[in-house]
Amino acid sequence: MGQLQERYKNYREPQKIMEAGMYPYFRQITSKQGTEVEMGGHKVLMFGSNAYTGLTGDQRVIDAAKAALDKYGSGCAGSRFLNGTLDLHVQLEKELAEFVGKDDTLCFSTGFSVNAGVIAMVVGRGDYIICDDRDHASIVDGRRLSFARQLHYKHNDMEDLENILKSLPHDAVKLIVVDGVFSMEGDLANLPAIVELKHKYNCSIMVDEAHGIGVFGREGRGVCDYFGLTDEVDLIMGTFSKSLASIGGFIAGDFDTINYLRHTCRTYIFSASDTPAATAAAMEALHIIQKEPERIEKLWAVTKYALRRFREEGFEIGDTESPIIPLYVRDATKTFLVTKLAYDNGVFINSVIPPACAPQDTLVRFALMATHTEEQVERGVQILKKIFVEQGIIK
Repeated sequence: MGQLQERYKNYREPQKIMEAGMYPYFRQITSKQGTEVEMGGHKVLMFGSNAYTGLTGDQRVIDAAKAALDKYGSGCAGSRFLNGTLDLHVQLEKELAEFVGKDDTLCFSTGFSVNAGVIAMVVGRGDYIICDDRDHASIVDGRRLSFARQLHYKHNDMEDLENILKSLPHDAVKLIVVDGVFSMEGDLANLPAIVELKHKYNCSIMVDEAHGIGVFGREGRGVCDYFGLTDEVDLIMGTFSKSLASIGGFIAGDFDTINYLRHTCRTYIFSASDTPAATAAAMEALHIIQKEPERIEKLWAVTKYALRRFREEGFEIGDTESPIIPLYVRDATKTFLVTKLAYDNGVFINSVIPPACAPQDTLVRFALMATHTEEQVERGVQILKKIFVEQGIIK
């Protein structure tokens, strides 16, 4: 037996959950993503998706991807740095920069690679990275790749953040990196307070808008726009895999910083370009959300309905202010069981356990799309209420 086989031969945690019939991951979907999907030979209500705008199955997005596939082929066969830059990439970057209100933008092949590469490159030895302790795993990995000193503060605790900042050299480069919308809990970063601390302690700010684009702000421009603080944020990151119905990501900022990243960011210059179809799909989705403000209005109408109904039925949903609704279970085994029972009753939700949350904060994540109806939400609420009551989680 080799070294790796010897090390991992006793890794049996997923197997135990499988044997108990409660394994919730890697379920196969055999249809388009939408409010209902085909899984296991039957339809289930999809409340586990990040497709907030509901555009993943939109025919206009599909047709744009098909047209790009016909014109450019299936891939670029190289990195943006060499043979992999298409006019499509450049056009999307220009449109994204204008959309989020920054000078320039770089598009990457995944959102994860944006955070992993950018954070590692913009700060180095003698600098500091300060993160919220519930930031996304890609932010965590990006800071690990940096030579900067890494610090973190308690979730949305501005007093804790200030205590950290006041202990650091005033003239040192200090980058605060934060999710605009926290992906498991659904609450927002306290961006106004962070901006105040930026000026008080001479810092820079990077905001991950993965769950903010297409949801918050004018025409879905994100949390920075929602708070009116775009000009105060130095770097804005976003993804295509959620509201923009595709795959990929971007970083937006001033001309000089983006130009620096264009020539130094390893996950950009040493990764293959995003495919023509994915790029065209994201661009078409961007056009649609700007042309159809009613889409985001529908998202918020169904979100407000769901928030009200979950509260009325006695669910614990924390401080969420978004289409991400955490239903706290606070027991890992019951979290898996709730997910299984929901699936058996035609509702797909996501189990959230450590390391995605603290051990005492396990939950199931209920997420909404603009295309969900109140009737679908009500079915989900009633099914989940029955399960939560039977398991003694709520009364």
